[in-house]
Amino acid sequence: MCMVKTRGLSKYYTFGSGNQVVALKGVNLTVESGEFVSIMGPSGSGKSTLLNIIGCLDKPTAGDVYIDDVKIDYGNAGNLVQLHRQTMGFVFQGFNLISTMNAIENVWYPMYFNKVPKPERIKRAEELLESVGLRDRTLHLPSELSGGEQQRVSIARALANRPRLILADEPTGNIDSRTGKKIIDLMKKLNKEQGITFIVTTHDKAMANNADRVITITDGEIVD
Repeated sequence: MCMVKTRGLSKYYTFGSGNQVVALKGVNLTVESGEFVSIMGPSGSGKSTLLNIIGCLDKPTAGDVYIDDVKIDYGNAGNLVQLHRQTMGFVFQGFNLISTMNAIENVWYPMYFNKVPKPERIKRAEELLESVGLRDRTLHLPSELSGGEQQRVSIARALANRPRLILADEPTGNIDSRTGKKIIDLMKKLNKEQGITFIVTTHDKAMANNADRVITITDGEIVD
């Protein structure tokens, strides 16, 4: 089953007196359900733009994106919210944890918007933090956690609403290689055991080596 499909996906940015920068140019991509796909390319190649458009954090200039064979309507804010709440989870290079919330609060927070009762969301958050090896860090603020621990909290948060697709933008970019391996192993475990589809942008060859498939993007076009 196809999880993600893009057809003729293009993104242009216009600056100043009409200068145009091409971020993506006619990208055709298909990702099957349960795949672990790494997208590699130099800085400025368009890989993060591609991920953001698939994740409905940005919209294309031209072309279409399909999730579960349903075309995304970027003008329908309600549908985009539902995709974020029910289908997708996000893991960011900068962690993006809420600094005033402890680990368990950061994890249960997305469930609040799905109207999950508080006892249930606390229980699930505890289980998720235990699953990423942070049972003893539930009450710690992000500032009291290492980079690797913060990233594991962000992965637990991404899993909160049981998504079938996780989009990760340079998830090992801000942590050392040893910790990065633990993050890669954790993501692969989730992929294999729970069948979650992963699309990961990365410069990390170790991440790419663990993917089912590596896609290379250069100057906004898929080249491999």
